[in-house]
Amino acid sequence: MSHAVDQNLDVNEPKLTDHSYDGIQEYDNPMPGWWVWLFVGTVVFSAVYWLYFETGVPERSIFDQYTAHQTQVMTQRFGELGGDLTPNADTLVKYSSDPKEAKWLAVGKSTYQANCASCHGIDGGGGIGPNLTDDHWKNVRNIEDIATVIKNGANNGAMPAWGTRFNHPNVLVLTSAYIASMRGTKPSNPKAPEGSVIGPWAAAPAAPASTSPSAN
Repeated sequence: MSHAVDQNLDVNEPKLTDHSYDGIQEYDNPMPGWWVWLFVGTVVFSAVYWLYFETGVPERSIFDQYTAHQTQVMTQRFGELGGDLTPNADTLVKYSSDPKEAKWLAVGKSTYQANCASCHGIDGGGGIGPNLTDDHWKNVRNIEDIATVIKNGANNGAMPAWGTRFNHPNVLVLTSAYIASMRGTKPSNPKAPEGSVIGPWAAAPAAPASTSPSAN
């Protein structure tokens, strides 16, 4: 009877590998088949994922999809403006100074705070970049130049070009308008003046007077 018990114990004893480390042998317990095939599947999936999303095919990457979605959102958001804004003097003065356009100026403020405040200060007082609240400007002579500098950059790349980074052309215009609106404000820690003194922005164009038919 005891001999039978010993045989059963030998049968149920886990197998050992045929190698040892410092006199220690490992049990021969292979990974479960489902785990091995799951690992193989993830490797195959990663290869397919890389080929589809990371090989430079336009509109496939996560960034491209995000940009397309943002463009769609911006287009819907700006629908009531009736089209793309033009960064001319009349438009920039209107959106920088007309209280009726405050909600659109807030779009420019949000973009400024997200992208420009790190160099120019949250209140425009300057930092790495120049002060945007005084009358001294380095690359701007009129209000339209603000949009040009934002779009194309300046100072050999010290001011980067943002024209291709915005998801809608109206963002460039409204950001320019917001920067124009900061002129004359009082930042908490203004940077020393840089550049030349320029004249004030042109006044906003007057709205056409409404006429009513005269009584006969």
